Amino acid sequence: MRNPILILLILFSAFIQAQEKYQLSSHILDISQGKPVPNVKIALSKQDKNQNWVLIDEKYTDNNGRIKDFLKEESNKNNNGVYKLTFYITPYFEKLKQKTFYPFIEVVFEIKDNQHYHIPITLSPYGYSTYRGN
Repeated sequence: MRNPILILLILFSAFIQAQEKYQLSSHILDISQGKPVPNVKIALSKQDKNQNWVLIDEKYTDNNGRIKDFLKEESNKNNNGVYKLTFYITPYFEKLKQKTFYPFIEVVFEIKDNQHYHIPITLSPYGYSTYRGN
């Protein structure tokens, strides 16, 4: 027989996680393949008062090339500031046995409010593009 208290704790934990909101997400699409790019490390850094970069978080893209949970929203804190996403794409192209011109890609942007920010890149071995998505 299963422990009903344990089951309730697991359900409650899943409910709490579903309620968490994040202000920043990202996505990588390989336009030369027409496919999302899974398992790519993306580092999030924030610029401090002395204009130095401070690493905030590192995550890997999921099977759909996405990271949905950067910068947790908290009621007593804003996430305003200048940020940088670093996309470490070399291992992806090495796995495809393709050369790439870019060992990594850095996208710098500024958060000025509490809106959601989506920073995707479209990627090929010799080029990339980015924009503010939703």
